[in-house]
Amino acid sequence: MAGEKLETVAVEQKPEERPQINSFGEFWIFFKNELRPKGNPSTVFNLLSGIAIVFGILLIVYRFAVGLGHPVTNLNQSFPWGLLIGFYVMCGVAFAAGGYVLAFIVYVLGVKKYRPVLRAAILNAFLFYVFCSGAIVVAFGRWWNIPNVFLGIEFGASSVMFVIAWLFLLYILTAALEFSPAVTEWLGKERFRKIAGSLALGAVAFGITLSILHQAGLGALMTMAKGKIHPLWYSEFLPVMFFISSIYAGLSLVIFEGTISRKVFTYQIDEEHRHSNDDIIIGLARICGGVIFAYFSLSIILTQYKGDFALINTAMGYWWLLEVIGFVAIPGLMFIHGAQKKNPVTIRAAAIIAMLGILLNRYNNVFIAYNWDLPFAEKYYPSFIEGLTTLAIVFIQIWVFRWIVNRMPVMRKSPQWASRLDKD
Repeated sequence: MAGEKLETVAVEQKPEERPQINSFGEFWIFFKNELRPKGNPSTVFNLLSGIAIVFGILLIVYRFAVGLGHPVTNLNQSFPWGLLIGFYVMCGVAFAAGGYVLAFIVYVLGVKKYRPVLRAAILNAFLFYVFCSGAIVVAFGRWWNIPNVFLGIEFGASSVMFVIAWLFLLYILTAALEFSPAVTEWLGKERFRKIAGSLALGAVAFGITLSILHQAGLGALMTMAKGKIHPLWYSEFLPVMFFISSIYAGLSLVIFEGTISRKVFTYQIDEEHRHSNDDIIIGLARICGGVIFAYFSLSIILTQYKGDFALINTAMGYWWLLEVIGFVAIPGLMFIHGAQKKNPVTIRAAAIIAMLGILLNRYNNVFIAYNWDLPFAEKYYPSFIEGLTTLAIVFIQIWVFRWIVNRMPVMRKSPQWASRLDKD
């Protein structure tokens, strides 16, 4: 990915330089020019990820052609959700939470110091939900029935999945509105930038509400599996637990993604943002540490309230301790210690461990602690095709993120004319 730094000359513009787009024809010429690679396309990352994407797309076509049976997936009647849904729906939605959390902090609480990382967080949220929706289309055995999810033709509108599907769709539209000012700045359209800025501010409150609802909604979905999920993971408070954990999951991704972006897109980051970066992640670490403490405390209280501590001295109990102590308590302490000592290295390590903890927790709810009492031979293990398909979709999302950042003001400051509009 080091080759991306060669894009400096191609990406940076003079402060007031704008593309001249006054017709669809001019836009099409401009857009075709923007499709050209900026920088060295033959980096190791591009080659490896490009190969994975090509094979992944071929496997998706194969999946549509032959269905969900073996060898495409290892799904069965006991495990209806595979790796693709487990990663993108259960984990990806949690990682996307950085968008609504930072929007709340910046726009509602008025903490302006986090503004430099806000657009990247909103873009990540938008892309996670778009690709999550795409993953659902790929994962559906009868994908042509997806319109029924929104229309409620063949099942009741009171279904949890009906609610979650609508929340997903509405949040995609809301996140697009929140990110729209960057698109208008890319196109150099002042009049549309004014409109987009007004709509984005109005969309923030709606987006925060939607995010809270569907984060909790995924937890509510898992409450329908009572009797199938191991008691140490099951609780009627799963909606609350999913919501709380999404806060530090999203902010951990902001820290992790910001660390990579500082290296890959370093030429786009101005000196002021570069100097404030450590202060930003220290502030995010304080929030993560507090939220993880609340999540950990609630986990212990609920386990005691349900009388499940007797189950800890079992194989599943040891696995639960690994998750709660190794991937919740420890990164929480690391966040607090890193914030107190102002040590970005410790904070970044804590963010990675916390993200792994979210993956483990969601996979426990969907795969490992789900139908835990089945014989070993009947348990679910992702097939090679499922793994490569998921990896390909992740790489496509990274490519799209990189394409947008290299062209729109996400990491770099908005042009001067747009900044003047915000002040007026």
